[in-house]
Parts: sequence; C-alpha cells; structure tokens
Amino acid sequence: MTTNAPEDFTGSHSATEQDADTPFYDHASGGWGSLEGVARIFAEKPSSVALKILGDLNKPKGVMCSSCAWAKPAQPSTFEFCENGAKATLWELDHKKVGADFMASHTVTELKEWHDHDLEKSGRLTEPMKYDHAQDRYVPVSWDEAFSAIGKKLGEMEPKQAVFYASGHAGLEASYLYALFARAMGHQNLPQSSNMCHETTSVNLKTFIGTPVGTCTLEDFEHCDTIFFFGQNTGTNSPRFLHQLKKAVQRGCRIVTFNPLRERGLIEFTDPQNILGMVTGQSTQIFEKYYQVKPGGDIAVLAGLMKCVLAAEDAAPGIVLDHDFIASETVGFEETANAVRTASWDEIERISGLTRAMIQEAADIYLSADKAIGIYGMGLTQHVNGWLNLGMLCNLLLMRGNMGKQGAGISPVRGHSNVQGQRTVGIGEKSAHMPADKLKELFGIDAPTENGLNAVRACEGILDGSVKAMISLGGNLVRALPDRQRLEEAWPTMELTVHIATKLNRSHLAPGKESYILPCLGRTDKDIQASGPQAVSMEDSLSHISGSIGQAEPPSEQVMSETAIVARLAEATLPANPRLDWKGWTANYDRIRDLIARTFPDEFHDFNERMFEPGGFYRGNPVRDRKWKTESGKAQFTAPTTLSALGQEPVARQLTLITLRSNDQFNTTIYGHSDRLRGLEGSRMVVLLNRDEMARLGLSEGQVVSLRCSIEDGITRQVHGLTVTAYDLPAGCAAGYYPELNPLVPLAYHEKHSLTPAYKGTPVEIIA
Repeated sequence: MTTNAPEDFTGSHSATEQDADTPFYDHASGGWGSLEGVARIFAEKPSSVALKILGDLNKPKGVMCSSCAWAKPAQPSTFEFCENGAKATLWELDHKKVGADFMASHTVTELKEWHDHDLEKSGRLTEPMKYDHAQDRYVPVSWDEAFSAIGKKLGEMEPKQAVFYASGHAGLEASYLYALFARAMGHQNLPQSSNMCHETTSVNLKTFIGTPVGTCTLEDFEHCDTIFFFGQNTGTNSPRFLHQLKKAVQRGCRIVTFNPLRERGLIEFTDPQNILGMVTGQSTQIFEKYYQVKPGGDIAVLAGLMKCVLAAEDAAPGIVLDHDFIASETVGFEETANAVRTASWDEIERISGLTRAMIQEAADIYLSADKAIGIYGMGLTQHVNGWLNLGMLCNLLLMRGNMGKQGAGISPVRGHSNVQGQRTVGIGEKSAHMPADKLKELFGIDAPTENGLNAVRACEGILDGSVKAMISLGGNLVRALPDRQRLEEAWPTMELTVHIATKLNRSHLAPGKESYILPCLGRTDKDIQASGPQAVSMEDSLSHISGSIGQAEPPSEQVMSETAIVARLAEATLPANPRLDWKGWTANYDRIRDLIARTFPDEFHDFNERMFEPGGFYRGNPVRDRKWKTESGKAQFTAPTTLSALGQEPVARQLTLITLRSNDQFNTTIYGHSDRLRGLEGSRMVVLLNRDEMARLGLSEGQVVSLRCSIEDGITRQVHGLTVTAYDLPAGCAAGYYPELNPLVPLAYHEKHSLTPAYKGTPVEIIA
C-alpha cells in the first residue's frame, strides 16, 4: 500500500465540534425555515393548480417530483414533498413565457451575460426556435421544418459522429425510445447525467456485488440498527429521506456521519408536518457521531474501521466476523484483511484528519449493530479513486454479513428523479444496457456491438472534432461539465446542436453551426395524445417504478411531450421500418411500456398494470437474495492499494477543492442565492476556508481572490472574483459552488473506471 501525500498542516480545527466563529445555520433543518423557503417561491407563482399538484405530489396517480430520486412511501404523508421538491415543481409551473418576442429582444451574446438563475427565471419555452447566426438570435421555426432539417443533418453523418445526451429527467417512455433511436441509427453514444455523479456506482458496484444500484428498500430503514453516512447531504439533496431517518433514530437506530462539512440535515431535523413540533420548536437529533473527514480521506476511515473490526475478531475469535457468510458468499477476504492489517494508524490519521480514538468510537457503534446500512453520495463517487471508496464500504458491510438481509445493505442516494431509470431502460453507452437479441426480435435491428461514448469521451470528441452533433434530452450539459471554458469554446464548432428543454439555460447559448431549441412538456403538464391523456413513469433510488400524471395546462399549444419529440426526430432521421411504429407509440404510451416489458421482462412484467401501485412496484435486486452476478458468482472483497481517494495530493500552498450545491439549487438550476442550511447568503462566488488555513495562507475575510487548478497539463484553468469566506472545514480543504467552479476541473481528471469527474478532490491554489 502506497501514498504520496506530504505532511499536512492541521491547525486547531476540530473534526467533531462546530466552529462557532464561522457561519452556520443554528436551527434544525426542515421547520419554519423550510416553509419560508417554499412560501418565498410560491409567492412568485401562486395558483390553485400549483396547490393541487403539490397536494398530490409523489402520491399514486399524482405528479412524481421532478427533483430528487428519493423513494415514494406506499403510505404517503399528507404533504409528501420537501422544500426542494416544491421549488422544482413551482419553478416548472411558471406563468412567464419565452418565445419569439423574448428572443427578438435579446441577442445570444447579451444573454451570455445573464446569470443562470435569471435565464431560467425568464419563463417556459413556448415554441420551437432555430439559431440565426446573422442576427445572433433564436428565431421561430415550425415543428415540421425543424424535424426535417435535423433529420436530414443526422442522416448525412456517420452515426458515430452524433451524441444523444439525457439529463435524468425524461420518463421511462421517452428514454426507451431515445435509446432505441440511437441504436437504430447505428450508435451507442448515449451519455447521461449519471456520468457526472453516480457512474462510479453503476460501474463499480457491479464489479463488487453484481448490481449497478443500491440494495435497500424503504422497509430496510425500519429494521436497521445503525446507518453509516459517507459524503451525502440529505438536508439539501434528498430532504424527504429525513422522515425515515427521524423514525429510525426514534426507535433507537444509531447514525454515524463522515463528511467534510457539518451539513445541517444530518445534525437536526424538525418535521414541518408535525404541528406540535413546529409550535414548540421540538426537533430530532439525527446523528449520534459526526466526523469531519478530510476530502479524499474516506478510504483511510474505512480502513481504520475495518482494522477495528479485525481487532475485535482477534480479541473474540469466531463471534465478530460473519464467517459463514464470508466463506459461502464472498471471495478475496484474506488478501483484503492482510492489506488492512498492514495499513498504519499514522497514515490513516493523517489522510483522514481523524484520530484513532474517533474511528474506534465509530467502529464500536458498527460492532454493536446486527444490521447496518451504508449510505453514500457524491462525496465518495466524485474522486479519482472513487472505485476504492465504494469497494471499502462494501468490504466493511460484507465483513459482518450486512448484505442480503433485512435492515442491511448499501444505498447510494441518486440525484435526478429518473437518472437510475433511464439506465434501466437502455440509456447508456454499452451494449449490455439494451439487449441486442431483443432489438433484433422486436424491431429487426442489428444493434451496434461497439460501445459508444460516455460524457467525458463525448467531450473529448467535441474537442478533437470527431463529434459533429449533440442532441440533448433535457439538462444543461455545457454548464454541468468539467473544463467548461474549453468546452464552451468548442461547442459551436459542431455541425448540429439540439436542445429539448422546458426553460432557457446556458447550454442554449453555445449554438452549433445549426442549432435548435425544441420546447417540451414538463412533468407537471397534461400530456394529451391521440388516444387521450397519458402518464409517464420513473424509477427512484430504491428501484421502485411509479407512474406520473401531469395536471397543469401546458404553457403553449406548440409545446410537445419529450416522447413525441424523440419519436418525431427518429421518424425524420431513420429509413422507414414498419416495426418501428413511432406514430403509434406516441399516440398511446401504454404501447411503449409494453415494449419495455418485452425488452426487460424480469423487471417490467405487467408494467401497465403495476405502475400506479402505492410506493411504486419494485423491480427487484438479486443481492437481496444473495445472488451475486459478478465474475466469480460471489461478492468481491477489495484489497486497498492506497489510503487516499485523491488523484493528486496537495503540496505546499495547494488545497483540495470540493464543489457544493446550495440549499437553493438543484443540479445546475439555481432557484436563488440563499444557502440557508449553511448560514450563507448572497453571492455564490465564494471560496470557503477554515480560519487556520486563512491565517496560514495570509488571507483575510472578504478578500477577493482567484482559484487556479494545480494539475499541470499545459492548460491554465482559473476562476476569478471569489470572495474568501471563513467556514468550518477540515485543514487543507477549500470549498465553493458547482457549477461556478467546474472550469477548474480538468476533463481528464476523473474516477479511474467510470470516468466520473473528480469534483470532490481537485488540487487548487489561491491567487491573491
């Protein structure tokens, strides 16, 4: 085991106590603050329809939230939505409109100067538009003209020159057709938003335990004895999860958190639906132990926890480890145990920023539990050695048989509402994502056998000129990517860019030589096709599929559904094939769901009959039955080869940058400039440092500085105009907002196996 980390400055920062001299939110998450956040945005968009949609949100035959992918309980609360879900819903139910009049008043060059928040706040897109280079404006175009021109352009290209991106929002129906369209065209260039966040999960969990998704269901949280959190901010990214955590704590479950920031959602929660609690200020302490691990230090923490488990086994042979489980269900234990035993506590403490006593304290909680769940987010996945972060967490759980039994397992918390489901129905660059035999049987298509491009590889293709067209099914890809400055400059060199979108965003302002904006229905909008009203469906983080029915009038008669747009694009591009019934599928989405069921029968049998089951229907996971679809047929222990998840350790005046989302944003959508749950308000152009680091680097509060990437590859990457702000962070760490700081992350600096950008571990320097 090797590491190249230098001696680190530690200062006086406490890894377990709040620094009261830096900003923080001194109330519980949820509570009145959450209600005020919802009220603020509702006041901008009040309507009786909005109230009805919110009342039915995440309930059977209601609208499924377009924000996070957290599960929908079979017995929902009166209000089964959170602050961020309400913001996302109300943001979509916008009475303002962006059409020909708006575009006639603003050039693209002018709009580039607008903030992301202001672009989206302009309103809903209402008609198809084409970019006019001479005017530097988007101008109206008919749907027929747009489809014909796009289809002609795609048809003139080699299939591999086109990329079909999906953001994680579109329902299973549109997503399936999109994946089918790409393969019928002859390519598998199907990058997805998961490529920027949880692709580390999809690739590496498959290697370790044979499934690309988490193993838990909501019921497991009713039976677990302990939950260990790593790098996941529940209060901002999946607030409805707090209800399950509150109930777990109240019945005696012990929660331990490892995260560089003290995130309020995992500290304290007041249920906004508990009237007595709201009136009296009663709250539930979520964590029992909270440790501020250094960025990239989770492998070291997990190695320390495993050392403690092995030491306990040595002291009481035969009763700590689950020997029967290890012998019958796993491979690689001895090699892994030997590697962990040889790891030094000095290195573990230095890299993690935690003491041996702290790690032993956490291990004692794990050892006291019969059933444990491991939760993680992008704090584990967005690292160069993210694969080993996940491998070590799997190791810890496997040691005591915490896989394949009730109340135990591993549970990544996904971001976008259907990002997991899109992969399930075929959006992905690999042949394994959509069975070739089914494509041949159902449609007579000889599917491509060569894997396509994920997000990083597609961007490399844009930079080198091999990618000629980008079709975006939702999202704001230019803004979400690393190395943004380089990519924004290269984007217009493509022959064709097409954006299927509900609102204007930054990506639309980097038009290719031919560029279109195609306005689509949102999740809240009624979708009426030839056979009548339609429903769409999505899969949550816990692998349950739910139907969703829009209830609002669309913003314009010219807006089409995502499903209809994908079908029309395919029809305009591909040669006629009587087995590709794009018109018929658009007329009745039941027929698309029947195709999904025939393509993936194990997961989606009786799809139409089951899609409105309370809580959604479960598509299953073999790990729950201790069936391991790995190369060995067993769960895989993974021996650590390093104790650091970082690709490059900081030296001298360098810092490790982690990028954050605020309480007032969802992915690249910025609802406002408040980060209430961190005690931060106003500008997003900040760099957060602890007070000791500020003193070490000779910086003062409020000083305006630049950040420069410290990776030397011949390219200078800088972000200017950042205000130094004291904050409770570990030593050697800087933090700032995503996507503003994305330009600092090189495209080539990514997780080793999945190519997920290392947004949580980039070395930077402050230029004062």
